[in-house]
Amino acid sequence: MLLGSELRKYREARDISRAAAGHHIRGSESKISRMELGRVGFKERDVEDLLKLYGVTDKQVIRTLTDLARDTKKPGWWQHYGESLPNWFQSYVGLEEAASRIRVYEAQFVHGLLQTEEYARAVVSSGVLTPSLEVEHRVEVRMKRQRHIYEGPDVRLWAILDEAALRRPVGPADIMRRQLQTLLDACDHPNITLQVIPFAAGAVAAEAGSFTILRYPDFELSDIIYLEQLTGSMCLDRRSEIDAYTMAMERLSVIADPPSQTQSLIKGMIDDL
Repeated sequence: MLLGSELRKYREARDISRAAAGHHIRGSESKISRMELGRVGFKERDVEDLLKLYGVTDKQVIRTLTDLARDTKKPGWWQHYGESLPNWFQSYVGLEEAASRIRVYEAQFVHGLLQTEEYARAVVSSGVLTPSLEVEHRVEVRMKRQRHIYEGPDVRLWAILDEAALRRPVGPADIMRRQLQTLLDACDHPNITLQVIPFAAGAVAAEAGSFTILRYPDFELSDIIYLEQLTGSMCLDRRSEIDAYTMAMERLSVIADPPSQTQSLIKGMIDDL
């Protein structure tokens, strides 16, 4: 998906049609469409030929994108969970794993990257009727995604949570108490910055709905905006979309109480249980 969006960006910058690009690599318009949507693997030769067609001459950009093409051939650990994870979410986990900066705004629940195992199990099993094995697989994936944050030396998570997400009961009070304690501990982790938007901020806090911004260590790669829906997701990478969501995230970070006040807020919520 990440490589596909970059190729699309360069193609559109040169106003080249998908049909013309497909013909250039001995393929079709539909092949280019599938490549740009991240639904097929990539051959390094195809990527190099497309970049040449698109007028990309920067050696660092070419090296970065051909390395991505090579990496797409390696199965990610999340792919071993098969049908327990929908294809659209498998694509997202790959994008998340490659990111060095993850900024999230969550209005409804504690974000998945900060959930305890029992809270995650309660959330996953509370919606559409899901087989127990599938529930356990999804919880396992969520815990492994967290380890990438807690143990990775080069990744940072900045989470902004609405107060409603922290006060909404998920399971019995003891699950909520342990979840809030986990958030309290997360505030001390060097890879994590946590802010809470209080009720007093009003409706402005939810102006954009929940969303994620992924940033990558290679400056040649665009940020990705991730929006999750009930049966699918959207990944946005156009400059205007990135700018709009980045500005929304900046406004939310100003509306939220500063990170230095997060622990006292959470302690108050624990006392209220």
